[in-house]
Amino acid sequence: MIISMTGYGQGLAYFQNKTIRVEIRTLNARTTESRSRMPNVYRDKEMEVRKWMTDELSRGKIDISISVEQEVEGDDGSMLNHNLFKKYYNELFTLKQTLGIEGGDMMQAVLSIPNVMVSYEELAPEEEWKVVQSAIGEALADIKKFRLGEGKILEREMVNGVEKIEKYLEEIVPFEEARLPKVREKLRKALDEFLVSQQVDHNRFEQELIYYIEKLDITEEKVRLAQHCMYFKNELNNTEELKGKKLGFIAQEMGREINTLSAKAQRM
Repeated sequence: MIISMTGYGQGLAYFQNKTIRVEIRTLNARTTESRSRMPNVYRDKEMEVRKWMTDELSRGKIDISISVEQEVEGDDGSMLNHNLFKKYYNELFTLKQTLGIEGGDMMQAVLSIPNVMVSYEELAPEEEWKVVQSAIGEALADIKKFRLGEGKILEREMVNGVEKIEKYLEEIVPFEEARLPKVREKLRKALDEFLVSQQVDHNRFEQELIYYIEKLDITEEKVRLAQHCMYFKNELNNTEELKGKKLGFIAQEMGREINTLSAKAQRM
């Protein structure tokens, strides 16, 4: 079966007054790339989450986002660095007086300077992390369903394409039956005209004629192309997850046979 590399999944969970939302997005990529965004309280679990993603989703660019919304206001896990605040405030006040700048929100300006507000968040308790894990599991199940659904659409398109090739293979049979005698006759006429004025070894001529007619025969290419088509569809029906490289190789061989067949089958 085919599983698409692109997808989206979402999971929700609740812990005390918190709503925990997990979103997973995946895109096509040659290798496995994982990126995560999560609150600092879960920072010790980042590598665990990344490994979980790569184990479950294999190839592709994986982006997981964990966000937390609190239903009531309370301690946001940060405090004011008083010494740093005073230092910046005094410097800005002096600069303002020196330059004669009027107005401006000094408080807001100082608070926006890095490190004035210091975070003291502790790591989340294990009970909360178990709830987060359930949200991640829900998001994984959601994205797998999405990728499988998209894979089925791709599979239908591939099967339709292969069946068209098989149909065209059947349609060329009557043309092929009529083509070789015409080619043989055309060669004979051209060579008869040449033999009238030239000394030619007739045995050698017959051998060369058979050689070129065999070169124009497309039976071998038709058999191989039909076999490749059957093999491609059998691989699609396999219940195991398919790797794109395998299908790509079979498709490449199909293209090779089609090119050879068309080159041989051109009318003379």
